[in-house]
Amino acid sequence: MAFKTAAREAFKKGFMEAGPILLEPISTLKVTIPDSFTGDIMSDLNKRRGRVMGMNPIGKGKTLVEAEIPTSCLKGYCTDLRSMTGGRGDYSYEFNRYEQAPSDVQEAEVKARAEAVAADNKEE
Repeated sequence: MAFKTAAREAFKKGFMEAGPILLEPISTLKVTIPDSFTGDIMSDLNKRRGRVMGMNPIGKGKTLVEAEIPTSCLKGYCTDLRSMTGGRGDYSYEFNRYEQAPSDVQEAEVKARAEAVAADNKEE
């Protein structure tokens, strides 16, 4: 038992000294929308921590918006896009890379994990 405790404490100390960071997956998002919805889409992407990389008119009154966005922020995007555009918007996304999460996101995640571990320890 003493060995387990010593190993756990050594790991914690080494882990914290290493300066860990939390990475989050970033996706490339492409949204095709009627021109009249461009402002709504831009506002929504900003709320979702997205970075607009470009807006290109593609003809017939449509615009292609390209952005990078944390993959976790795409939850519910299909429904929201449909609502904002009356079903006339379309999108696709694919994984691009990992990036360091902002400090507020890291803190929230660490807190949530600590609470989950504490709950698991109470069950034992």
